[in-house]
Amino acid sequence: MRQISAGDLAVWLADANRDKPELLDVREPWETEICKITDSRLIPMSTVPMRVGELDPDKPLVVICHHGARSAQVGYFLERNGFAEVINLAGGVAAWAEQVDPAMARY
Repeated sequence: MRQISAGDLAVWLADANRDKPELLDVREPWETEICKITDSRLIPMSTVPMRVGELDPDKPLVVICHHGARSAQVGYFLERNGFAEVINLAGGVAAWAEQVDPAMARY
């Protein structure tokens, strides 16, 4: 599974000439109440196997969590289940807050 830095993801999302990936946040709802990346979709890690049908296996998918460990586990699950382009956000929302959006709340 590929990794992407927060900075590289921000560049990708800002590029009007490039198709946007789906942003899958696998944290718990209470975590996303503190902070989240705009336009990310919340599907908590424990519910991904039941909700995998809600995701497009042919679209680039960036998986997000707090520091990158849960998202990596979900990413490997998705790859094993036929998803063509799964990318883990290295360092998670913590890295996003540090590298891209210093005003983002942290926990």
